[in-house]
Amino acid sequence: MSTVLNASKDAVPTVLFVDDEPSILSSLRRLFRPQGYEVLLADSAKGGLELLERHPVDVVVSDMRMPEMNGAEFLEQVRLRWPSCSRILLTGYADITSTIAAINGGEIHRYVAKPWDDQEMLLCVREALSRKRLEDDNRSLLALTQQQNETLQTLNASLEQRVRARTQEIEQVNNMLQQAYEQLEHNFMLTLDVFTGLLEMREGSAAGQSREVAKLARRLAVQMNLGRQAEQDVFAAGLLHDLGRIALPDELLRKPVSAMNADELQRYRRHPLNAEAALMPLAELKRSAKFVRWQHERVDGKGFPDGLAGSEVPVQAQILGLAVDFHELQSGRLAQRHYSEDDAVNLVLAGRGQRYSDVVVQAFEALRREQVSAPPRDRLVAAADVQVGMVLSRDLLSPKGNLLLAAGFVFDAHVVKQLKEFAERESGLMQLYVELAPSSGFEGGGRHSELTAA
Repeated sequence: MSTVLNASKDAVPTVLFVDDEPSILSSLRRLFRPQGYEVLLADSAKGGLELLERHPVDVVVSDMRMPEMNGAEFLEQVRLRWPSCSRILLTGYADITSTIAAINGGEIHRYVAKPWDDQEMLLCVREALSRKRLEDDNRSLLALTQQQNETLQTLNASLEQRVRARTQEIEQVNNMLQQAYEQLEHNFMLTLDVFTGLLEMREGSAAGQSREVAKLARRLAVQMNLGRQAEQDVFAAGLLHDLGRIALPDELLRKPVSAMNADELQRYRRHPLNAEAALMPLAELKRSAKFVRWQHERVDGKGFPDGLAGSEVPVQAQILGLAVDFHELQSGRLAQRHYSEDDAVNLVLAGRGQRYSDVVVQAFEALRREQVSAPPRDRLVAAADVQVGMVLSRDLLSPKGNLLLAAGFVFDAHVVKQLKEFAERESGLMQLYVELAPSSGFEGGGRHSELTAA
């Protein structure tokens, strides 16, 4: 008979008691069960060995006098097969010869005479556990020391080899740090992206427009070779350019700017200031917050809120303003009509020298030419036809405009299944764009391992 008594779900020291008298085992169980140990009980040496084969044990407490195999023989088997296990002999008679045999053969750490004192028995097991922990730590330290000595011998063999190995290690750490930083940056931008989707759930907001503004602003920064920092800054500013409008009432959000009266226009023109104030606590967005503030400034000095003119208007703010105007002309936010894409392009070009500097408009024209002449890089597929390994080429949005998956995501089996379930739940007609060829880069600012809840 063998018994396992779990005192806790957590990892705890394990003590095995072996005795052929059930009353002894019951007493030991009552004594040790409240101590937080995992208690194993066996009524024979054979049962004890079977338990040891199935369970890791820290301390074995065995009676001396047992049929078939006595405690000395049993503990010797324990020493040979599980040498790291602490061993205690429990003896109820004054047999010095048997005790010596147990000490010599089983190399027991202590022996306790029957009847025992409960406190002495508890202390004895605690000391055995402490000794085992020390021995385990010592073995680990010895192994570590041996490993370090071998490493030192290898390094000392050649100074050139040491320098090369150290250089490679530093490069590896730097690469890991760079990857970690890029992942952190991607996650940060993705958080902004998701937050933007929540803002656009307000009535009167255009679903997905902030994301399109951000992507156009970043493409313009790339076209003008402003550098990676500027690209990230204008992308973040594009995502957050509408943040200040959260304070506007729904009826004002639904009204085009050209239809606002003087009081409404005055209130509307405070939205860039409100956005900057909301972003002030975030040091990472300090630059982007300024561009959000100046998104409606004009190079002819007729913009708001600060009336900047000429070179006072940063190029990044002009880029943001152009991207905002281009999309808001089409969405009907600026005027009481929705302009076509071509009409919006013409109106942007007409703002050269007034709203935007010539260099910004030239970059916009270059992007338009590339867009017309560039061969297709993706194709539209139904959610039901998405396959493992396909790469998402454009951000996937929910019907409400929330980001589900960022461009660049590589579909695995789990997300393919999740996507199809989401499409069925929504309408069954969801479509998305996938790349014609594999790509390692992505524009969405991060990768989702799960579909974002709409």
